[in-house]
Amino acid sequence: MADDSVAAVHTLGRRPLAFEHPKLTQHVVDFRAFDGLSTGLLPPLPAVQEVFLALGTTIKAAGSQQAFRAVDHDANLAVARAALAQGASRLGLVSAMGADPQSRIFYNRVKGELERDVQQLQYAGLVIARPSFLVGDREALGQPRRPGETLALAASRRLGWLIPDDYKAIEAAQVAAAMLRTVPSAEGARVLSSGQMRRIAPAAAAPA
Repeated sequence: MADDSVAAVHTLGRRPLAFEHPKLTQHVVDFRAFDGLSTGLLPPLPAVQEVFLALGTTIKAAGSQQAFRAVDHDANLAVARAALAQGASRLGLVSAMGADPQSRIFYNRVKGELERDVQQLQYAGLVIARPSFLVGDREALGQPRRPGETLALAASRRLGWLIPDDYKAIEAAQVAAAMLRTVPSAEGARVLSSGQMRRIAPAAAAPA
């Protein structure tokens, strides 16, 4: 938001963010209530140029596969459709490594179906980020800690030289920085792996 080229930022989230800014307008939305592709549960959106989708949950937190899909697929796609209708020409989507609409793994299949469906929306530019294991300060965002996250991060740091770049844990801030640096100028569809995002946004340069 410190970027002078950004006039305003609108966020759609499950809870208010812990900070305020003159350019920031926050909208609280119950994404669990989404059914199909309906946009009726979304607040009116202003004219926008870019949209970033990073909404996600877990099957455990959602309570069922149906509830998980309502958030990870239906709600994301509804926002993408609504933003396109308001003039957005470029979209950044945080997906997952292994996303595949034909996957036998439910999580990967839903992620792959979302990728497929947003590619059909005719955005001029689309960047799909497929991070490996995402790490960050979940508690600061009011999210529950994931037991395996600390272990995965420690293993990545100790055995990093043995782990292929695309499989190493990556900071959420690096993913965000890579998206901010690629989406505004995106033309056509582009997929970013963890290794590519790490090179675009080194950890020391990633925003806090």
